[in-house]
Amino acid sequence: MKRRIRKELLDELLADYRGPEDFTGPDGLLKQLTGALVERALGAELTDHLGHEPGAPSTTGNARNGTSPKTLTTDQGDVPIEVPRDRNGTFEPQLVKKHQRRFTGFDDKILSMYARGMSVRDIQAHLSEIYGTEISPTLISTVTDAVVDEVAKWQARPLDPIWPIIYLDALVLKVRDQGVVQNKHVYLAMGISLEGKKEVLGLWMEPNEGAKFWLKVVTELKNRGVADVFVICCDGLKGFPQAIEAVFPQTIVQTCIVHLIRSSTRFVAWVNRKALIGDLRRVYAAETEEAALAALAEFEKKWGERYPMVAQSWRSNWERVRPYFAFAKDVRRILYTTNAIESLNFSLRKVTKARGHFPNDEAAFKLLYLAIRNREKKWTRQPQYWNLALNQFAIMFEGRLPA
Repeated sequence: MKRRIRKELLDELLADYRGPEDFTGPDGLLKQLTGALVERALGAELTDHLGHEPGAPSTTGNARNGTSPKTLTTDQGDVPIEVPRDRNGTFEPQLVKKHQRRFTGFDDKILSMYARGMSVRDIQAHLSEIYGTEISPTLISTVTDAVVDEVAKWQARPLDPIWPIIYLDALVLKVRDQGVVQNKHVYLAMGISLEGKKEVLGLWMEPNEGAKFWLKVVTELKNRGVADVFVICCDGLKGFPQAIEAVFPQTIVQTCIVHLIRSSTRFVAWVNRKALIGDLRRVYAAETEEAALAALAEFEKKWGERYPMVAQSWRSNWERVRPYFAFAKDVRRILYTTNAIESLNFSLRKVTKARGHFPNDEAAFKLLYLAIRNREKKWTRQPQYWNLALNQFAIMFEGRLPA
């Protein structure tokens, strides 16, 4: 139940109020009130621990034994408080635990800023500017390093046995390794569960993106509990589909249409891209595979002489494109757009861009994990048409959906 503060008490507290500085300034009411309330709460905790009020006789042989000074870092800045002690040293404060120097939620603010790509120095400057609190770079690193164990547990967590769709993709980061800054691929697996919930299944890092490493990734997913995947959507890396089918032989491996379109435009002058993509749309938006092949033939007649590599790229990948046309439009929308993984990669690139390079793999994992954790909080809705897509899956993958 919400507790109302008496008007008389508020009038008394604000009796000398003249402006914002009196309320939020370095020695303002908010800071003083925070300290006073914390001390009062700690005193109440000690009373409960001892079993008697201040000044009352002790029935346990234990009693109050003065206070110890402590500076607490809060949203209002540094707040000096006095922490009560007991004679036997058995009192364990709960609101502000022993050795705790930062108020609950302050570490979360540091992690939140770090997850948004702010450097240690940026965080230090921001906290100093907003709260008037000097935080050392070592402290910020200590707070963010506490996430490392959390990352390891997250990476090894058990997964659901059935996933209708899993997207596999990679992004490139610059990481220092043995004194040399080099490009490393960060592999991402993101799935959509039977309930339509998007979830990042894991992160892996390797200097080069290759089918052999993807085999290791897919095998790890299986070892963590994934028993069946209906469709895995990935780019056209050579050997990639074979690596997936070696672990999940029943799975349809679908070349990501977005990746294929993006790959096609690499061969095209900027002035022609819009028109060419419009003509390509007639291929992947066709109702059937036969209509798509006819549209591809027309595309080749129009653009083949100027940009022969585009049509060749689509034909060489056709075996992994054709499953797309077997799906109803409701499923195609989900497979084609890949909004979740594309949007996720965009946000990850955004937070890593300001870093230039990372000092080691662990620093990169730490930032990516925190950024993903922030992103997943926003994934509260099912993909559009998900229920219709699930009905299509039930027909196409008969007997593989749980009853």
